[in-house]
Amino acid sequence: MNYVIRDARPEDMAQVLDLIQELATFEKEPDAVDVTVEELIREGFGDTPLFHCFVAEVQDKIVGIALVYFRFSTWKGRSIHLEDLIVKESMRGTGLGSALYAEVMKYAQSKGVRRVEWVVLDWNQNAIDFYEKSGATLLKDWYLVQMSEDGVNAFVSNL
Repeated sequence: MNYVIRDARPEDMAQVLDLIQELATFEKEPDAVDVTVEELIREGFGDTPLFHCFVAEVQDKIVGIALVYFRFSTWKGRSIHLEDLIVKESMRGTGLGSALYAEVMKYAQSKGVRRVEWVVLDWNQNAIDFYEKSGATLLKDWYLVQMSEDGVNAFVSNL
């Protein structure tokens, strides 16, 4: 299969958002996506971009993405968080996911980070197997903790 992996451009964000929505549906959260195309453009391509996105294209159509951003670890220093690696359902099993993953790791190496980290759902065994086979370590004794916008607002209003 002929594909191209490249840096995303602002005009790609509508297709990127479609893939984000497809992932949300796959992860059984079809109504969870609030981000808009305008936000993706503003936050990813402004004066201080908050993320970097790679896209996989087949015949000029975006069929996969990997979205990353920098973090700082008090233990390791500069690191990269892989927020999402998404391949269109019809293109899974073609090697595009592996190619996007490799692009993220090459990017991390080029930026001199000491760690790349991400989360994976405990029921996504295909992804877990892939990550473990690649040499990644699953930290099963840690919990992912989040607070929603409503939770933040409630917390702050009670201060």
